Amino acid sequence: MFTRRNLLGSAAAIAMILVAAVPALADPDAALAKLQETVLSKGPSGEDPSPASSVTLTDEELAKIKAMDATAAIVMHYGGNDWSRAQINGLQTQFAAMGIKVIAVTDAGFKPEKQVADLETVMVQKPDIIVSIPTDPTATATAYKAAADAGAKLVFMDNVPTGFKAGVDYVSAVSADNYGNGVAAAHLMAKALGGEGEIGVVFHAADFFVTKQRYEAFKATIASDYPDIEIVAQQGIGGPDFSGDAEKAASAILTSNPNVKGIWAVWDVPAEGVISAARNAGRDDLVITTIDLGENVAISMAQASFVKGLGAQRPFDAGVVEAKLAGYALLGKEAPAFVALPALPVTRDNLLEAWKTVYSTEATDNIKQSLDQ
Repeated sequence: MFTRRNLLGSAAAIAMILVAAVPALADPDAALAKLQETVLSKGPSGEDPSPASSVTLTDEELAKIKAMDATAAIVMHYGGNDWSRAQINGLQTQFAAMGIKVIAVTDAGFKPEKQVADLETVMVQKPDIIVSIPTDPTATATAYKAAADAGAKLVFMDNVPTGFKAGVDYVSAVSADNYGNGVAAAHLMAKALGGEGEIGVVFHAADFFVTKQRYEAFKATIASDYPDIEIVAQQGIGGPDFSGDAEKAASAILTSNPNVKGIWAVWDVPAEGVISAARNAGRDDLVITTIDLGENVAISMAQASFVKGLGAQRPFDAGVVEAKLAGYALLGKEAPAFVALPALPVTRDNLLEAWKTVYSTEATDNIKQSLDQ
């Protein structure tokens, strides 16, 4: 006879099976904390990351570098954001400490042909070092090869020209953990949404290594960790008007998908365009996460407005490391192929502390005042 005890036992067994069959939901806070202790990104050629702390110069090595009276040029892909300015600041600060004169700082406006022309112009001054981030790894490769052949030591930020090999064609590449920052932005989105809802994505439609890492990381994390969040729309932007392009992309997403609760943008300037689109659509409830701690998205976060969190790079520190690696090249010292700095998840709660970590300076008055409102 099937007794009540049998029934209770069977019910308990069935409940255990059902619980086991349901995947455990991710804990965003635990995942975000873990990101600051590790680096998820690989280098442009699949290299394992070396920590920034491994790049050091002794007092004796610094003295040798200072005696060389070396010169350097900083050839940027784009200079119109806080990230670029912080990179340049870190580089100039460390180069000054090493007695290396910066003879040029250029801004290609994200145009490969302009960057090729910048490289050619810079090489007239015969710099010993070029620190740069290629706008397009293929379109600029010949110009970088010509610079290397002429004797310039190349250190790259984030992106590496097509066909280039570390230790042969260039010294090293330095990057934030862009994959990790994409993961951080996904966890922050999930946390703000309570783990469910439809979202959109505004990505960088270009052959750009680090922005592809962010995009893939965000999508993969949502898919693997948050089954109740669905990416229902994706729009690519090519620039150079990244804010304007993102505003149009986000407007299209919001029009076609009125149930969208959040939009991820690939970095802070596109996120500004998403903010404009949300305002124009009357979507004050829209959740935005992104990557890079620019002032405008920081103000939005401080005001408890659209931006609920982001994954930050550490551009000042990256610039310092890049300058030290240039010193390695001058000394003939073997350098790691790929150096990465861990992701930094940022919310309103740690905004002021994070700003100081990212930029080595206090947050702006605009950010502080926005927090006090």
